[in-house]
Amino acid sequence: MFPPVLSPRTSQVPKPGFLNFPAWSAEKLWYRRPAMTAERRPGGEKRGFVEEMRSVAMKLHTRVQAAEGEMEARAPEEQPVEKWEPTLDGYLKFLVDVKLVYDTLEEIIDEAAFPTYAEFRNTGLERSEKLAKDLDWFREKGYAVGEPSAPGITYAHYLKQLSDKDPQAFICHFYNVYFANSAGGRIISKKVTKEILDNKELEFYKWDGDLSHLLQSMRDKLNRVSENWSRDDKNRCLEETQKSFQFYRDIPEIICRGLQTANTGATPKKKNSNKFKICNFPNII
Repeated sequence: MFPPVLSPRTSQVPKPGFLNFPAWSAEKLWYRRPAMTAERRPGGEKRGFVEEMRSVAMKLHTRVQAAEGEMEARAPEEQPVEKWEPTLDGYLKFLVDVKLVYDTLEEIIDEAAFPTYAEFRNTGLERSEKLAKDLDWFREKGYAVGEPSAPGITYAHYLKQLSDKDPQAFICHFYNVYFANSAGGRIISKKVTKEILDNKELEFYKWDGDLSHLLQSMRDKLNRVSENWSRDDKNRCLEETQKSFQFYRDIPEIICRGLQTANTGATPKKKNSNKFKICNFPNII
């Protein structure tokens, strides 16, 4: 049983960055609908809806992270991935939480409360089984793998609630989570595995088949499904982008929090600071 869903935090100004919101005031936190987006390119060729989804997502990045980014990193303590000081404790917690999110996404797709969801079965991008293998590997090495924490539980519960009532909004989360792992997630992996795992390559970052082809197939399916959506449906999907960033942002941040290792029994390879470190995450798309 999931606990009651927690509302996204709006009591303080969020920090910009990967899966972080721009430094807007709380009352302006939610996505502001743009003017009608052109659905055709200058030459008359039809524009796929995925291009609109990507455009909205990239604007929530900083200008350093992406050419299309419109946000500015204002907090001096924000650091690029290269300067992270990840902890093994934090990384294990991240894997447990993110597995819950993928378990939930894949369960929703398999159950297909709406016919649209069935289109996204067996894409080759599924991560639950891969993550299960990784966590088993940690257990075999003697590390205690804990239970999901608040960020993962909250987001999983929100996804389940949303998927039952609004397929367009849910598809926004589905898109952002899977494409995030294929881009920024791999950048994070290189840093973390080098620092604390002796370059051990986890299954989470392996795909059965050419990743670029799998991603293109996903784009094609998203474009095909969205052809039947009204403009209001599409706008509702785009409006959910910022929520998907906000709900998911706390999960990768766990990696570079200087937490104690009591819950895992693991001893980090690198020095562990108890000071919270703000993560400046890489591009997601």
